[in-house]
Amino acid sequence: MRVLKFGGSSLASVQRFAEVAQIVRQLTSIDRICLVLSAPQGVTNTLVELTDIAYLGSDFSPLLQQLHQRYQQLTEDAAQCFPAAQLDQARLVIAHQLTQLQAQLTGVQLLRHCPDHIKAQILGLGEQFSVALMTALLNANQVQTVALDAVTLVKSSGDYLNATADVAASEQTLSQAITGQSAQVYVIAGFVSSNAQGETCLLGRNGSDYSGAIVAASIRASACEIWTDVDGVYSADPRQVKNAKLIDKLSYDEAMELSYFGAKVLHPKTIGPLARYNIPCFIKNTLNPAAPGTCIDNNGEGDALVKGISSLEHLSLITVSGPGLKGVVGMASRVFASMARSQISVSLITQSSSEFSISFCVPQLHLTAAKKALQQEFELELQTGLLRPFSILSDMAIVSLVGDGMRQHRGVAAKFFASLAQARVNVVAIAQDSSERSISAVIEQTACKNAVKVCHENFFSHIPSIDVFLVGCGVVGSELLAQIQRQQAFLHSRQVKVTVYGIANSKVVLLNNDGIDLQHWQQQLSSSSQAFSLATLNQFAQQQHLTNPVLVDCTSSEQVASQYADFLAAGFHVVTPNKKANTASFAYYQKLRLLAQQHRRRFLYETTVGAGLPVIDTLQGLLNAGDELLAFEGILSGSLSYIFGELEAGVSLSDVTQKAKALGFTEPDPRDDLSGMDVARKLLILAREAGMTLELSDVEVESVLPAGFAADVSISDFMAKLPQLDAAFSQRISATKAEGKVLRYIGEIVDGKCKVAIKALAADHPLAKVKDGENALAIHTRYYQPIPFVLRGYGAGAAVTSAGVFSDIMRTLSWQQQV
Repeated sequence: MRVLKFGGSSLASVQRFAEVAQIVRQLTSIDRICLVLSAPQGVTNTLVELTDIAYLGSDFSPLLQQLHQRYQQLTEDAAQCFPAAQLDQARLVIAHQLTQLQAQLTGVQLLRHCPDHIKAQILGLGEQFSVALMTALLNANQVQTVALDAVTLVKSSGDYLNATADVAASEQTLSQAITGQSAQVYVIAGFVSSNAQGETCLLGRNGSDYSGAIVAASIRASACEIWTDVDGVYSADPRQVKNAKLIDKLSYDEAMELSYFGAKVLHPKTIGPLARYNIPCFIKNTLNPAAPGTCIDNNGEGDALVKGISSLEHLSLITVSGPGLKGVVGMASRVFASMARSQISVSLITQSSSEFSISFCVPQLHLTAAKKALQQEFELELQTGLLRPFSILSDMAIVSLVGDGMRQHRGVAAKFFASLAQARVNVVAIAQDSSERSISAVIEQTACKNAVKVCHENFFSHIPSIDVFLVGCGVVGSELLAQIQRQQAFLHSRQVKVTVYGIANSKVVLLNNDGIDLQHWQQQLSSSSQAFSLATLNQFAQQQHLTNPVLVDCTSSEQVASQYADFLAAGFHVVTPNKKANTASFAYYQKLRLLAQQHRRRFLYETTVGAGLPVIDTLQGLLNAGDELLAFEGILSGSLSYIFGELEAGVSLSDVTQKAKALGFTEPDPRDDLSGMDVARKLLILAREAGMTLELSDVEVESVLPAGFAADVSISDFMAKLPQLDAAFSQRISATKAEGKVLRYIGEIVDGKCKVAIKALAADHPLAKVKDGENALAIHTRYYQPIPFVLRGYGAGAAVTSAGVFSDIMRTLSWQQQV
């Protein structure tokens, strides 16, 4: 015989009842069926609410009428769909329940008290209706069906609301009942049972799975099938982890670990009775009956290193500590005996090797009772100082890694805790059993979803993610978005996922939970009304549980740059071509690096000096290898390289500046380039990277523009006034040519001092040939002399700058790849 259990979601409507009946009918050709049913979806919750309302002395009649209407509607729908169905029994059950409920709820209302044995009777009524209706539908489908009374046949002991099955007693009663009645299908209610005195007892909320296992064990079924609304057991909760993977096979031990630590599809007590008699269990989907589901048996495949990641939330961690624990026999037993007497379940236990403290987790709801039990047990020790006041951490969660393949496999724990570090989670306590089948960490509940997501990514998906928030969608920002869009297929082939979740301009930010469509982002941004702020992005990242958020600043805004410290502290990587942060005060420069290190974030700014050229990376590599910067000279501005090359060819200053701006070679305000401050900032960044403690004011700057020229006007007004300088520059160019030289804008570091100036270079000088937007840098170091280390290439333009920013974005993966 095969046991099939169907949950409330599989019985939410008559259509669902019919689908269940069809599944059962098909399986009767293979074996006889014992069908275990939950109450229709929502009915048990309604019964709980009715009991609570009556307990408070309030009027429960409207809600009772709603329940009556729900039953009637289901019955009427069944009569229309199955005209031949004999629904008299279902109607009798409805009438009996309403009468019983009315009387019991009235008594509860008058007494303002509901004994547990009465509450058990009330809450177990919904399953009886499911049994009556399903029996009628199956018989109408020409399936010989008999209804069994779970209250009299399923035996249990213990608490009325959370009883423990008595398989031996149930075996006798169920076997007699089935043997005495010939049928293809036996239908029985889940959730309910009775104790030795015949009183109704419940098997715990959501205990119908447990009922199915009890029935299967009692009749020694060939299999137990748990039918629900998902395809089986997943490697993580699919509601939290979108790419959770279906697990084909689990061992009994693995299934028990996963259910105990919060796998929603399995009731924690279900596996025990099945494992005892080696009965295979299948988790199947009522909505997708053809899916193979998950098989749980004694032969669970051990090839997979980790089978699943689960979590248990709403816990408190209690620590008992003090000199009275060390070396004193029986203290641990007293701690947990006090919990047992108060019927408090302990989820996790850990003890210091010095025997100075014992920590354990209990449900948050039982914290007050747990404290009271401990205080009563250790009243004398607390008064005499042998024990310290109990330490309590509330709102905690347990994240567990489960898998038979973990046994004796090196590095699993290291990878687990490195993953938690990635998620920026502080581990409060650790526990691992001797079977090495699971390892658990206690963390703050607010970080639980992030922890599960990162662990799952590292152990299962192996597809690291980059979650991009772009600020500044001008020439460079727009080109960057286009490059990200073009690279999606390539990145997917390299097992990397880059998603742009936010795009902001100077006014508003566009956010999308599923990632922004990069083909139509302009229209979407123009219709957004949400203001950009750190708080907005941080709240979004937390709500979406993003584990690798990257702020990409493609503005030249000092205001945005001043917020980098806050973004790093909030858990964002920062990638930028904006030079304002690295050339602010030296104290801020140091603060950014300290925060990045403290919060395990990356602050990447390669494009602030050489656009697409790897200038900073090269210099850092030399310094990390023990080299020392002695001197530096170079053309650091692609825009000024282009401008001075065109000036040499006879183009006027105003025309070439307009052209360079249109090509995206200059900053949004060309005065940032022509003033020399852009080059000064680049030179200062290099000097600081080399270990020099300098401020921007320490850089000597010769501007291309006369002092104060058009300083306080708009960009358009500045461009209109620029032709006033054309004649003077033409004369200077002509005079330089007459000397056989060319003008170039040079940055130098000599003897720890930085200088930016227009220089007349001989025609054979290496930098004299650098133009058309190229950069050229000569790095003189202790290793590279007398011939310097030279870098040369395009240092301006939206494409190369965006490519450099994109490269930095990809480097945020390096911290993930270490685990």
